[in-house]
Formats: sequence, structure tokens, C-alpha cells
Amino acid sequence: MTKVLRPTTLDEALSLLRNPSVHPIAGGTDLLLDLERGGPGPDVELLDLTGIEELRRVTVSADRVTLGALTTHNDVVAHPHLRRVALPLAQACLEIGSPQLRNRATVAGNVATASPANDTISALLALDAAVVLRSATGSRRVDLDEFFTGFRSTDLRPGELITAIEFPPMGPATVGMWVKLGNRAAQAISVVHLAALITRNDEGIVVDARLAIGSVAARVVRLPQAEAALVGDRLSDQSIAAAGLAATAAVSPIDDIRATGDYRTETIPTLVRRTLITLRDDNGASRWPSDPPCLGRRQQTTPTVPVIDEPTEIAVVVNGETYRSTSAQNRSLLTWLRDEAGMTGAKEGCGEGECGACTVTLDGQAVMSCLVNAAQAEGSTIVTVEGVGNDGPTRLQEAFIDEFAVQCGFCIPGFIVAGSALLTEIPEPTDEQIHLGLSGNLCRCTGYYPIEQAIRAAATRD
Repeated sequence: MTKVLRPTTLDEALSLLRNPSVHPIAGGTDLLLDLERGGPGPDVELLDLTGIEELRRVTVSADRVTLGALTTHNDVVAHPHLRRVALPLAQACLEIGSPQLRNRATVAGNVATASPANDTISALLALDAAVVLRSATGSRRVDLDEFFTGFRSTDLRPGELITAIEFPPMGPATVGMWVKLGNRAAQAISVVHLAALITRNDEGIVVDARLAIGSVAARVVRLPQAEAALVGDRLSDQSIAAAGLAATAAVSPIDDIRATGDYRTETIPTLVRRTLITLRDDNGASRWPSDPPCLGRRQQTTPTVPVIDEPTEIAVVVNGETYRSTSAQNRSLLTWLRDEAGMTGAKEGCGEGECGACTVTLDGQAVMSCLVNAAQAEGSTIVTVEGVGNDGPTRLQEAFIDEFAVQCGFCIPGFIVAGSALLTEIPEPTDEQIHLGLSGNLCRCTGYYPIEQAIRAAATRD
């Protein structure tokens, strides 16, 4: 990257986006990896959108839900009303990555990337969503089903930016849910994901059905034949079975590293059937966790340096002390913390945001520092493991020692930071909350039981 541009207004951002070498970035959890994996290529400039407050708005009215382009997955999970009016989306957001990733990754970014494995897309298609697109010359609204044009391709034009996602809220006659088949319980890319919305009249007859499925084709798709099989019936065993068969016939699943097409084909009717039976029994929200942890809430920071390039000096407060350096635009926050601030507790275990060894808090939220561009942290406040317990060991650090949870030590700094964020947010977490809160951290020694026990012990210490 040659430079990072940090506008504070939408108009300013759209003006900068006229330059075709400028790439918009918010959370960056996809883009930064794509740029890294692409190897040497043309110079790009990053347009950091995180300082544009007007893109953070989430509004819920009687006829419309609007998510600003900077709405993160954890913003959806934590919102007081979105679980009620957009349950499939909330369920999809909770399954994406880990709490640290959900604190950075945005719903709009998930849509813009347009991967068939992107979980929120099926939920949004079922919710009848549209994207609001703006450029320096005007705006337009595009139904989401028309926005996707193929594998990781969209109708987004040069100079355009997704500024919002809109959809009607679920009404009292509508039930819905989102389900996922993955190869592990957390941090898993979907083998198949499915969203369903069913609207019934007073007699229980289905008057409208919307089903969308992902990870089985070049793009996430609606299932109109399966929907038609449900309308006019009471979600009977017969109509549910017919919908499963129609869904299977509608797609030709792909082979990839996660599963074969044949396996996907075999699972689709079962996934459809179980989902529709759950909705028939009004149990769509039965597995929603009680008060899922987000590992902090973001404290908004306004950029003070509008352009960060090679000679530009940035200032970041790390563990209470201000550090300054140049060349931030070409580094991850993890590399910057280790090389410039001397904070070597955070480690690179995977470099892809999957292991949690690099966890730090950025403006109050736990994040994977390997997936944050260092320039985006300009003006921010960061706490690393070195800043936990500056005045002596914390209850959590003492508990890690007492419960023999330290083990080899490589991953433990990430666990300490994530665990501290969890206990700050939820002082007495349940086992379910501990599992969710630590789901982004992998232990090389596979010693999860003492780590979980250390969290429990710390919660009960005076």
C-alpha cells in the first residue's frame, strides 16, 4: 500500500473514490488478506472508512431496517431489537469468525466480497434486502438478488460505495432462522448455509416463503421452487419434504477443500427439513445464547491525520504511553506493535485471524491485530498483554497460574487479553459465554479445560 486515506465525511470519501487505484476498507478482514495473498502487484491506496460516523447508524422502524455500511457483525449481535426483527441475520452474524473478527468485520463488507460462503448473504436474501449505493455523481438502490452477478462479482460500479443495507423487519406473522453446516463448532467457513423466512395467515397456511442457500454454487441463490412447494400448505411433512427435494434439484453443488459436491447434495434436504420443522414448531430462536459476549464495545476515534504514507508519522497510545513511527501504511498492527512499540506479547500464529494469539484491544474492543492495518490505529488507544496488570497481576493472571493454564505460553497472551475483555463485559460469565468469548483463541497445547477453569476462578475471586 502506498498510502492510507482517512476521510471523516462521506462526501470526502466519495470524492477520493474517483481514483481507480483507491480501495475502500473498513474492517479489512477480507481485503488485507486478499492483498497479502496476491503478492507484489500494482500500488494501491486504502480508503479507510472507519472515521465516517454517518456510516455507523443502525435504525429500526415499523417498515424498514437500515444498517449503515460500518455496521459490524457484533453491532448486529448486540443490538437490542435486531434479533427480534431480523433473527436470521443475527444468527448468521454470530456464526462468523470469532468475537475479535466480528468486532472489525462489517456486514456490508461481507456483501461486497460476494463469496458464496459469506454467511450473512443468505440471511439478507431471505430478508429481501437491498443495497444503497452512492458515488460522487449520485445514488441508487439495488435489490440484493440483482446485486450479485457471479462468483465474487457484483454490480458495484467504479467510484461507488455501499453506504447502507435495507430490508423490511420481520412481522408477527413471520418466522425465520439461519442454519449452517460447518466442519467445526467455531471459526468455520460454511460447507452449506441456509436461511428461511415463512409467513403464515391466521389459519397457519403459508402465504409467503423465502429460502436462500450458500456455499453450493458460484453465488448465494434463492430457491424459488422450494418456496413454491411450501405456499398454500401448513408446513406439513409432505410440503417440507417437497421443498427439500426442490432445493436439492435447484443447485449443482461445488467441490472444494471443505466438502465434495456429492456430500453437499446429500445434506441439503436434511438441512431444509430440519430448518422448516424447527420453524413449524416456532423454535427458530431456541438456540440463541443468553447475552452473547462481544469482547467490548467500540469507542469511536476520529482520525486526525487525513493521509498516511511512507514518511507520515502516526501516534498511538499503547498501554498508556504514546508511540510514534512512520511506514505504518504497509504494516499490520501486530507487526507495528512488535517492531515499533516493542510489545512482543502478541504473537503471529496464523496471520489470518484464526488463532487469536495476536489479540489486543483497540479502542475498547478485542481485535486480531494481524488483520488491522497499522495506519487505521492512528489516534487510537491499544492495550496489549503487557498492559494487563500494570500494577500487579490481575485476578485472571493469578488464576491462570493457580489453575496451571499457562502451558507453553505461546497462545496465552491472546487468551489473557480476550479473557480480560470477557470479564470486563460480563463479570460472572456462564460456561456458554466463556466458550463464545474464547472461541477465537486456539491453544497449541489443546489444554482448554484449565483455561476455562481459570476464567471461572477469576470471576469468583474478590
